[in-house]
Amino acid sequence: MGSGVSEVVRRWGSRLTTALLAVGLVGGLAGCSGGQAESKKAAAKAPVPVTVARVESKTLPVRVAAVGNGEAYASVAVKSQVDGQIAQAFFRDGQEVAAGDLLFQLDPRPLRAQLAEAEARLAGDLARLQNAHAKDRRYRDLADRRFVSPEYYAQVRTDLDAAEAAVRADRATVDHARVQLEYTAIRSPLSGRTGKILLQPGNLVKANDTDPLVVIHRVMPLYVSFTVPEQYLGDIRTALAGGPLPVTAQPPQATGEPAVGRLAFIDNAVDTATGTLRLKAEFDNRDQSLWPGQFVNVSLTLREERGARVVPATALQAGPNGSFVFVVDGDQVVALRPVVVDRVEGSEAVIADGLKPGETVVASGQLRLAPGSRVTIQGGGGGA
Repeated sequence: MGSGVSEVVRRWGSRLTTALLAVGLVGGLAGCSGGQAESKKAAAKAPVPVTVARVESKTLPVRVAAVGNGEAYASVAVKSQVDGQIAQAFFRDGQEVAAGDLLFQLDPRPLRAQLAEAEARLAGDLARLQNAHAKDRRYRDLADRRFVSPEYYAQVRTDLDAAEAAVRADRATVDHARVQLEYTAIRSPLSGRTGKILLQPGNLVKANDTDPLVVIHRVMPLYVSFTVPEQYLGDIRTALAGGPLPVTAQPPQATGEPAVGRLAFIDNAVDTATGTLRLKAEFDNRDQSLWPGQFVNVSLTLREERGARVVPATALQAGPNGSFVFVVDGDQVVALRPVVVDRVEGSEAVIADGLKPGETVVASGQLRLAPGSRVTIQGGGGGA
């Protein structure tokens, strides 16, 4: 009997212990879960560190950005005007040359001989002309006194005219031979930079051959050609009526100041295939920072806009309904504000609608923000 009672007590005691342990575990889990929720709630209410900026009113240029490429101001493919053999080149590949500089010398001996032959022929015909003049003087007097027939004197006059014509022809031949001889010295027609020498000394050349001896580009000044969408045509023409329009150009990897030029040319038709208009800007290019064929970033300034509302471009956020910013109020609580962006100028965005000068926007740290979030301002930015 006593043994049976002991067994019952042992079993109920074990069950009671198990029940108490289960209740304690559930209570512990509930306490832990509640603590995490409270921690998360507390973390959500913690101020988010951000940097801010004020909406400013500025005077900013209205620009049209494009990608262009450099074009030589003038380009000449140098060719020989006479047949001959290249005797010497007087420049190196890629050298700067001035107009009139000697580039190539062809062998002048064949043309020098032709000139000597023409001069000898001229000398002979001059002697015959002198004799014809003397004969004309003699027979003119005889013809006046009727010692010779008019027909014979007419023949004397014909011989004199023929001698004069021969001398004129000889002089033209001499002049031509001299010009041909001068062509053996091939000179630069413009100041610029040479390319690679395409025919080395020793090669035979023909007059006006298909292949040039060298190509020279004038790079000071230099053109930059670029295209803009056709909808800018009216604005460009209106702005151009007020004076030259400034244009800047800079290679993509350059770190210095961009080159400054002026709009020099507007094409007389819009390209109907692309809907773009071709323009050209002229640059002094004294430092030769721009190069023919080089791609450059171009900016055409149309006018100056006063009172533009400006915020840092980093303040802009993209949403499903367009751009927006976080505006900070006096209690350092943010609100989401949709904005209309007119354009981006470098690190600044011009706002067309949605903000007023003096308001404060979040410039960085937006990832942890939601409407109604409290913020703490870092970096000494202007607060609300």
